[in-house]
Amino acid sequence: MAVDPLLLITHAEAGGADDLGAALEVLHGHASVEVAETSNPGELDGVLHRAGSRPIVVAGGDGSLHAVIATLHRRNDLAGKVLGLLPLGTGNDFARTIGMPLDPVEAAKALVSGTPRPMDLIVDELGEVVVNSVHVGASALASRRGATWKDRLGPFGLGLVGYPLGAALAAVRPPFVRLRVEVDGVVVADIDRHVLMVAVGNGASVGGGTELTPDADPGDGKADVLVSFATAPRARLGYAVDLLRGRHSERDDSVYLRGTRVSVAGEEFWLSTDGEISGPEGRRSWHVERAAYSMLVP
Repeated sequence: MAVDPLLLITHAEAGGADDLGAALEVLHGHASVEVAETSNPGELDGVLHRAGSRPIVVAGGDGSLHAVIATLHRRNDLAGKVLGLLPLGTGNDFARTIGMPLDPVEAAKALVSGTPRPMDLIVDELGEVVVNSVHVGASALASRRGATWKDRLGPFGLGLVGYPLGAALAAVRPPFVRLRVEVDGVVVADIDRHVLMVAVGNGASVGGGTELTPDADPGDGKADVLVSFATAPRARLGYAVDLLRGRHSERDDSVYLRGTRVSVAGEEFWLSTDGEISGPEGRRSWHVERAAYSMLVP
């Protein structure tokens, strides 16, 4: 089956050259493919400038996909774009959500036979985008510590262990914060009560498969919001166990709902946005931009 010409973007310092080569063999058998290596935002902007109407395939993980979508959004060039994903990252959480095979060759086969599906985008009041998930509190600390361990263990092929290890370390002394959380104007948490964490999910999982917002669907027009009040020692342990079992959203000390607008304000907090850590912040709000772009899915 012939496929429209593709622009494939990869990071110059990314690993997985053998996996990329094998995937490219599949793609070259069906389409004309331009491969562009980028090493900084300026180069990425230049490559995207010449993309034209070609589908853009991102060879990388959640961070690489975030960088491409954020650049297109900033250029006001995201609407109408069709993207594809070759999951060559460590966690590949958005690929898991949209059902892309994690094997690069199988993913390439899925790309050439896939169909475009509209995808939502979460955008904050500063214009920064969330492709997969943003979370604050203990989960952000887990990501922050997990990133350190990912870098340390990556050379040994154990990078995926980083997030669970970071989560375990974060659970020892989690950063309880008093936050007011509103979803579509309804207060679901107020500053008179500590929260363990807040997650706003467009995709279902973080950290390489931990389903933080398990029912999230990036095509349903809404963000999934999880608020955990499990701050007592026994409750934290129970929450951690239930998170591993995929039942944390059903707990009595958790709130799980969907909405199109979310705001968080109160004591200073750190954020993990598609794996990137930022903060501290005192307030942040997000809204859903429905069908902001399309992804090639199986």
